[in-house]
Amino acid sequence: MKILNVKIVTAILNFMMFLLCMSIFFACNKTGEKAGRWYRGNLHAHSYWSDGDEFPEMIMDWYKSNGYHFVVLSDHNILAQGEKWKLIPKGFIYKNAFDKYLKKYGHDWVEYREDTGRISVKLKTFSEYKQLFEEKEQFLIIQSEEITDSFEDKPLHLNATNIREFIEPQGGASVLEVLQNNINAVIKQREETGIPMMVHINHPNFNYAVSLQDMIELEQERFFEVFNGHPNVNNYGDSIHIGSEEMWDQINIAYVKRGKPLIYGIATDDSHHYHLFGSEYSNAGRGWIMVQADSLTSGSLINAIDNGRFYATTGVTLKKIQFDANVLEIIIDTKSGVEYEIQFIGVERGKQDSDILKTETGAVATYKLNEDLLFVRAKIISNKLKKNPYREEDFEVAWTQPVTFSENE
Repeated sequence: MKILNVKIVTAILNFMMFLLCMSIFFACNKTGEKAGRWYRGNLHAHSYWSDGDEFPEMIMDWYKSNGYHFVVLSDHNILAQGEKWKLIPKGFIYKNAFDKYLKKYGHDWVEYREDTGRISVKLKTFSEYKQLFEEKEQFLIIQSEEITDSFEDKPLHLNATNIREFIEPQGGASVLEVLQNNINAVIKQREETGIPMMVHINHPNFNYAVSLQDMIELEQERFFEVFNGHPNVNNYGDSIHIGSEEMWDQINIAYVKRGKPLIYGIATDDSHHYHLFGSEYSNAGRGWIMVQADSLTSGSLINAIDNGRFYATTGVTLKKIQFDANVLEIIIDTKSGVEYEIQFIGVERGKQDSDILKTETGAVATYKLNEDLLFVRAKIISNKLKKNPYREEDFEVAWTQPVTFSENE
C-alpha cells in the first residue's frame, strides 16, 4: 500500500512538473522574444561589376574576415552574370590592388590580359565567387541589384534583395511613379517565383531626390535607409531639408493614420571605395543590420526582417530587444569603458512630431507603451567615436524598429 502511494505521488509530481514546464514554455513564447541567433549583414555594396573599385572576391573576403554573416553586392542595374571584363583604372593604387588579387587567388583563378601596358580582368560571376566563401551558418552571399532609375535630374535608387532575374529600371512620370513602378516589379517577381525577396528605398536624401510626401504615398514599401555610409547622401539633412531619421518618424505618423504597416529603418555601407579611406570616401564598415533569425538562409533572414526582428547600427551591439505586454525592453552588449544613453522616441496621438519620451543611461532600459502613443522606437547612443565615420565626430549608435500599442496585451 505504501509502495502504491509512492507511485501515485510520483505520478502526480511528474504530471505537475509537466504542467509547470508547459506553462513556462507558453509564458516564454508569449513574451515575443524570438528564438534565433543574431546575424550581422550589409545590404548595400558595390564592386567592379558597376562603380565599385574592387573585385567581388576581395570585398567578400573583407566582410567575412570582419565578422559579417551575410552580404550582398548590389551593383547598379546589373547582376553578376555572363562575361564582363574590367579595365583596371590607371594609377599605382589600382595596379597594386590587382597584384594583391592575383597573388591571393592565383593564375588558375584570375583570367586577365595586357594591352599597351593596361590590364583587363574577367570578373567572376555571382555563382563563381559565391562558392569560395559560403559556409553553413557562418557566411552567406545574397544576390541583389541596385535598381538605378531617375526622374528628370533626380537619382532614384532601390535595392532588390534575393532576386532571381535582372529587373530593368521601370521609369515613370514622377518621382513617386518611378519608385512605385520599381517596387511593383520586385513584388511581381516575388509573387511569380514564390521566393522571399525584399526591396528597400536607398538614401532618400541623395540630391534630396525623394521627398517626405513621396515616401508617404508609396504602397507596399516596408524599408528604407535611415543611415547610409556614402558621403553624399545627406543623412542629417540641412537647414531646409529634414534628415532621414526625422523623415522616418514623419512617414510612420502618416502610415499609422492611414492604417498602413510601419516602415522599418536599415543601415548600410553603400561601399564603393576599398583602397582610399576617410569621410570623403564611401567605405565598408560604416552601417549594418543585426537580424535575429532561425538560420542563416536568405528565406529565414528576409522573414525575420519582414517581421521587424532586426535593428540598424553603426557600432552599438544589443543583447536583447523584447516587446511584450506593451513593454519595450533593451539590453546592450556593452563595451568596456563605453557609456550609453538609451532614448525612447515616439509620437503622441494628435501631435505632428516625434519626441524623446524617456532617456536612460546604462545597459538596460524599458518603456511601457500606452494607447495614447502612435509608436515608439529606441535609439542607443554611445560615447565611443566611430572609426572611419560617415561624418567626423560621429559616435556609434543603434536604432531599433518602431512598435505599436496593442489592446490585446
